Amino acid sequence: MEQNYKLFRVRELADNDEDFVKALVEAFLDEVPEDADRLHTAVSNNDYKDTYQAAHKMKPTIDLFELGVLQDLIVVQDWGKLEKKNEDCSNELKMVLNAIQNASTEMKEDFNL
Repeated sequence: MEQNYKLFRVRELADNDEDFVKALVEAFLDEVPEDADRLHTAVSNNDYKDTYQAAHKMKPTIDLFELGVLQDLIVVQDWGKLEKKNEDCSNELKMVLNAIQNASTEMKEDFNL
């Protein structure tokens, strides 16, 4: 439990209300994997605007659940925001996508979802 994510800040936000913690986990599972797919597609298509928007939307949640890839996500976000055509953010993107996949799988198991 909590190998690929942390609930300390989530529990603090929820004032240790475990039903609310579970609701936040469910919201993570409903939104973040979908946003990750959007981010992957945007980067693959060199869609800088959508890359920036998707990454920017994901930042607070990635930070809240402490996936450990916030800095990588910021690199991807900045790649889109600053249209860094001569730079490659694929390694950072891979780190972010793997962290989301691992956290999602673990959350489903931990919360029986």
